[in-house]
Amino acid sequence: MAADAELNLSFIEKKLGTLGRISLYAGLLGMYSLIPVLKNHSERLLIALGVSETHAEEFLSLGDMSSDLHTTLGLVLGLLLVFRTNSSYARWWEARQLWGKLVNVSRNMAIKFREFTNYGADELRELGNLIVAFPEALRDHLREDDDFAMFPELEQIEPPPRHIPAYIADLIYRKVIGWKRSGVIDGDELRVLDSEIRELMEICGGCERIRRTRLSPSYRLFVRHCISLYLCTLPWGLVDDFGFWTVPLTIILAYFMIGIEVIAHSVEEPFGLDEDDLDLDGLCITIRSTVNEILDRFGKNACEIARPGDSTVEVTHSNS
Repeated sequence: MAADAELNLSFIEKKLGTLGRISLYAGLLGMYSLIPVLKNHSERLLIALGVSETHAEEFLSLGDMSSDLHTTLGLVLGLLLVFRTNSSYARWWEARQLWGKLVNVSRNMAIKFREFTNYGADELRELGNLIVAFPEALRDHLREDDDFAMFPELEQIEPPPRHIPAYIADLIYRKVIGWKRSGVIDGDELRVLDSEIRELMEICGGCERIRRTRLSPSYRLFVRHCISLYLCTLPWGLVDDFGFWTVPLTIILAYFMIGIEVIAHSVEEPFGLDEDDLDLDGLCITIRSTVNEILDRFGKNACEIARPGDSTVEVTHSNS
């Protein structure tokens, strides 16, 4: 499945990054601010070209506006940007909490599977593969780039599952229900395991809600229009008071204004490949390494337990 357009980084985004793009846009506005500055210092040039003094004064007053107007507009725009930033960061932080919870759930599942089943290392390795496959499948699902290479048998199913994380969670449930029916675990242990497995799809549902429910497009467009209108008229309101200082002041104000919007837009979608997105690859590696460590430790103890009459082995297992 092709990746969403929001996840495909443009050439500029790859080369400059978030802060580089903000600096580029602010620099372009700084160049634009030269227009009113040059206009206010063109009186001698106009007279030299033969323009009458009256027409020259009319030209010099063209586009002038009070800086007090931008002070008022800046306060209103600031309130809009605060809400925009807070809502975007709330989405990013909620996504991080969900993936932090997934790390803990994966570790708890590995420990409980190990202790409740008393399986050998080979059997637990199969379970471990399912545990670590879920976050990797969820990562690709959120990026709309499902990878069937993890489960080649999925391509043999007609039709293949469209929701791979749900398919993996179903496989784990089938394993656990099979243990209950065969007497490997009892009802109380089943309830303990169910409390962990159920969290998988709740985490998946929370991430899908963040992924597919973005801030209202009308609000995002309205904020961008307000920023554009404010910055395009800003140099004309500053030039009478600051002269050539209008250029650096415009660049600084544009850097902050544009920066807030660009960063908010980048943080709003936390599952992509941008530098501001969550490090899902790193989290998946963390889950895989931790689960493998838990199950590998069991494999070593299993070999020791196989030696009858060794009391120290049983102590080692009880402490694991």
